[in-house]
This record gives sequence, structure tokens and C-alpha cells, in this order.
Amino acid sequence: MAEEQILYTEGLDAGYAGNAVVRNVSLSLCPGQLIALIGPNGTGKSTILKTLSGMLPPVRGSVCLNGRDLKTVPENERARTISLLMTDRIDPELMTCRDVVSHGRYPYTGFTGRLSARDLEVIDSSFRAVGAEDLKDRYFSQISDGQRQRILLARAIAQEPKVLIMDEPTSFLDIRHKIELLRILLKLVKEGGVAAVISLHEIELARKTADSVICVKDGRAETVEHVQDAFQEEALCSLFDLDEEQYRWLYGTD
Repeated sequence: MAEEQILYTEGLDAGYAGNAVVRNVSLSLCPGQLIALIGPNGTGKSTILKTLSGMLPPVRGSVCLNGRDLKTVPENERARTISLLMTDRIDPELMTCRDVVSHGRYPYTGFTGRLSARDLEVIDSSFRAVGAEDLKDRYFSQISDGQRQRILLARAIAQEPKVLIMDEPTSFLDIRHKIELLRILLKLVKEGGVAAVISLHEIELARKTADSVICVKDGRAETVEHVQDAFQEEALCSLFDLDEEQYRWLYGTD
């Protein structure tokens, strides 16, 4: 295993209650790298992400974080290293966007939950990172879906993670906001050195953002190191059960 790898699996089976949903997941993630999971709905992409974050225990194999089995890493240390953003839509009542982002500092505040000057600085910089300074005092329940995704990303950034795991972060967004969100994410990865694993439905966005791709289907996960190979006609037709006519209609290759 290369020294720079921050998150690593080999032969990982992910699932629930001892039953594997996806088998033989191999992943090697380094700082400054983004890996995209693609594939049909219901094939286990979210299950893989939950297992990588420690939210679910592996059915078989292990997840290594900085060379250590993730299950041996204390919860607080794990929370300072890995930030998980799932697709579940939250609707906290009477919480401002500042309150939501402040929750990202929970690994650092201890039992009191009291924010230090350092915590407040990080919260402010997280708002700036996603271009949402004007939303700080707005109620989270009263902003748009695109704005909510920015705030949730700011909350994840406020954890100061080394690894960012995101499940369909562009869901519920129109195309402009999808692009804006992914550009923010890419800046974190390429300039901030964060390592990211994300699932995406939008094939063209995955093609433009990923350093490598994991294709998930029928209980299997195949890592494709050369990104463009994952988006060739034969590969996409096989992954999504498209016939030639459907592919040509979608990509205008007639």
C-alpha cells in the first residue's frame, strides 16, 4: 500500500446485517484525488459510501484509514478525518444556516458544544468557501435546494476533513447549481488536498470531475483507472443496460 494513500480497501464486501449487497470493492484514495461511483439506482453505491465512512461495518474485509483499520479509529478522530454527506434531506426547524454549519465543529467542541474563536473562524471560512456568506442568518428551511446543498457542503468543510464522502451531492439541483457545487468540490480537492469519494448520476459530470471511476452493478464493483474507458459506448451500455439505439439517441451519435 502506497504511503500517501489515506483511504484503502481491497476485497471489501458491503451490506447490511451480514448480507453483502456489493462484493469485492477495491479502492485506493489519495489526497487531492476524486473517485466517482457510477451505476444504476439500487445497486449499492450508498452502501459502499456508508461502509467507507464507518457508518456501516464491513460484511467482509476492512477499510483502512491512514494505514489503520477504520474500526479501531476512535469515533472523535474519525469525525475529524472523514466527513459524510448523504442524500437525506434535512429540514431542521428554527435553525439558521449558521447553526447548521456550526454542527460541523462538533468533533472539536467537546461535551460543552461551546464554540471557540478558532471554531468561529473555521465556520466563517466554510461559508466563504461555498460562496454563501449572505445566507448565514437565513433559516435553513426557507432557502432553495441549491442553497441547501451549499450549506450542507459548508457544514462538511467545517469538520476540516481529510476525506469527503458524498452521496449524490447534485441531487435536487438544476444544471447550473450542479456545476457550481462540483466546481467548489474540485477546488477543495485540487487546491485544498482533500480526498473525495462521491456517487453521481450525471455521467458527463462524472467524466469531467473524476480521477478514477468505480462502476457498480449486479453486486459487483469494478474500478476503472483510466476514466475515459468507463464512458465508452460499450462500457456505458453494459453498465446501464442501454441498447445501441438508446445510446445514440442520448449522445447524438447518429
